[in-house]
Amino acid sequence: MELVLIGLTALLAAGLTLFSGFGLGTILMPAFALFVPVPVAIAATAVVHFLNNLFKLGLLAKKADWRVAALFGLPAMLASVVGARLLGLFARVPPLASYRMGGATFGITVLNLTIGILVVCFALLELWPRFRRLAFSARWLPTGGLLSGFFGGLSGNQGALRAAFLVKAGLSKESFVATGVVVAIAVDASRLSVYGTQLFREPLSFLRGMAEPVAIAVVCAFTGSFVGRRMLGKVTIRAVRLAVVAAMLLIGTGLAMGVV
Repeated sequence: MELVLIGLTALLAAGLTLFSGFGLGTILMPAFALFVPVPVAIAATAVVHFLNNLFKLGLLAKKADWRVAALFGLPAMLASVVGARLLGLFARVPPLASYRMGGATFGITVLNLTIGILVVCFALLELWPRFRRLAFSARWLPTGGLLSGFFGGLSGNQGALRAAFLVKAGLSKESFVATGVVVAIAVDASRLSVYGTQLFREPLSFLRGMAEPVAIAVVCAFTGSFVGRRMLGKVTIRAVRLAVVAAMLLIGTGLAMGVV
């Protein structure tokens, strides 16, 4: 059942992330975390995320804005290394509080609470009409890259912050998605290099133990991305914006409450 759950989650999340610019890592990581420790879940999700983004890059590379990708992606790569190195430290901090709901126990941690509040704040700004008329200048892209990369390395939740900045960078629908893919690949490559040396003393043992669920998640994510790519031209930029806002509100609230 765990393999079925992971596969279905990867399939649906990959389709969502093609439109919204984020979703796969944020949604898939909790599915892995149901069956393995959180650090292992984050690393396994990073492998799936990286390979799926390489696949999407093959579908969308011509649409990417490489100038925006460089301004945003280079700071994101550097910050992701810092975040990845802090993951081990944050994993040892006990929850601030815990509660029961629906027969399950949830813990509220400093990490999830901080990210959740940030994501919800960005989503609420997207709903503010005056904010929608604003456009971030290029000088804000490196700042967005630092924030996105740091939290990506620390928890795997990088896409919501990335989407919040790139959606205001003046990109077309296709360019928004493709540029986000380029940045995500850069961040994934950086944090995976740290995970392999900092989190696991025997990386090969980790790969052998997670080979089957990771392989299933990769195949399902490829399928979701391929189907989503065929639908991309039929979706309006307004629909993409609303999908971003709805996903940010849902995921941000879940993170803050310790549900995600």
